[in-house]
Amino acid sequence: MSALVEALTNSRIWRSIFRHGWPDNPLDRSLVMTSNIFLHLHPVKVNRKSLKWTYSFGLGVLSVLLFLVLSVTGVLLMFYYAPAVEHAYTDIVELQTQIPFGQLLRNLHRWGAHLMVIVVVLHMARVFYTGAYKPPREFNWIMGVSLLLLTFGASFTGYLLPWDQLAFWAITVGTSVASYAPGLGDQMRQLMIGGPEIGQEALTRFYALHIMVIPALIALITSVHIWRVRKDGGLAANDSEE
Repeated sequence: MSALVEALTNSRIWRSIFRHGWPDNPLDRSLVMTSNIFLHLHPVKVNRKSLKWTYSFGLGVLSVLLFLVLSVTGVLLMFYYAPAVEHAYTDIVELQTQIPFGQLLRNLHRWGAHLMVIVVVLHMARVFYTGAYKPPREFNWIMGVSLLLLTFGASFTGYLLPWDQLAFWAITVGTSVASYAPGLGDQMRQLMIGGPEIGQEALTRFYALHIMVIPALIALITSVHIWRVRKDGGLAANDSEE
């Protein structure tokens, strides 16, 4: 058996794929992690306490999975929706009534968005409760707060897209509240809706923010967030409480 393992690890095929020997020593075990695109997301060593599922409840992973679900369903919805006030609402109605599995697709996107907001808030609460925002993780806490705000932004911008009465008046109230911000309130509202009232300009801007700007920022900051978790040694845990 040992001869077979040695022959395998010395073969060109093994070296071209794994770039390291059989993981029977600390160096090769480390190389298993650092040379694999998937395993590289995890630190080589982690705190034993953080491995318990009740420590984090997998809320960070769930947030990423929900973002992926929303990205896939959002791309599929774009095949049947156009951001035009003349037919945005009818596009949604046709999607739900005439497109096979259209109602399921929209509900996956809609309820996935609601669930992502809940999960991200719970994730932030867990991080705060366990003290994972303390030094040297302050930068990652800022990244997490940024992701929380972007999640709210994605939910808010997606609210207008169905162009029904509920969406119209919700965005009207929301942007009106923003106009009361000190100093730049009116400019903020003007920037969001592109005019004195909710119309085609507002729908176009909210659509662009919802499908391009905010998802790109979430993907970028999430990558940095996960990288920082890895560089900081995995999930934060108090060694004295193991």
